[in-house]
Amino acid sequence: MSIFKHAAEILESKVNHFLDNAEDPAETLDLSYEKMIANLQDTKRHLADVVTERISLENQMAQAQKAADKADADARVALGANREDLARAELAQKQSELQKIASLKEAHDTVAAQAQKLTDYESKLQDHIEQFRTQKEVTKSEMAAAQAEVKVSESLTGIGNGMNDAGDAMRRAQDRTRQMEAKAVAMDGLMASGALSDPLDSRSQTEKELDEVRTTSGVDDDLTRLKAEMAKEKGTPGSGAGGA
Repeated sequence: MSIFKHAAEILESKVNHFLDNAEDPAETLDLSYEKMIANLQDTKRHLADVVTERISLENQMAQAQKAADKADADARVALGANREDLARAELAQKQSELQKIASLKEAHDTVAAQAQKLTDYESKLQDHIEQFRTQKEVTKSEMAAAQAEVKVSESLTGIGNGMNDAGDAMRRAQDRTRQMEAKAVAMDGLMASGALSDPLDSRSQTEKELDEVRTTSGVDDDLTRLKAEMAKEKGTPGSGAGGA
């Protein structure tokens, strides 16, 4: 396969894919229905033209028959007046009209057959269009229901844009929360180690540690004192039952 043929196939594939995605099936059905209606209108116009031609031929046949009948009657009158020459002329005219009628009838039969075919075609086309219209509406309803079901399913499964965005937002919020918690723990550790200090506290790290030692020592001294006082109170006689 040449590189040009391969490139052409790739291009055709992409174009078909684009058309598949761009095409709206409902609009395509409506367009097909409109084309069928237009075809029906064309058929009606053709049928009207053919029927008009048939009626015109019928009128010409009627006129020719009327002329033939008149020529026959005139021939009788001529014979009654002993004018055989006039009778022959009228009978010749009659034969001419009869030949004209024969030609018109042949054309009329052909046109009448065409009119009947167009009438049958129009009837079948109308039935077909009505069936297509009904099926079109059913199909469009089914497509709309299927699309709605797909959208609901996508939302429930997180495939849809709305739920997918919400899920992403939730994950970002959770990640942000974990990062903030980790940062807080790190900040506490740094402050405890002295790597970070309170900007309002001007003491050095050594002074801070000494103050902490003093605080702890003071707490220990107070605790020892309280224990001693409580023990002394328990050993001193009171005014209870022991002093009665």
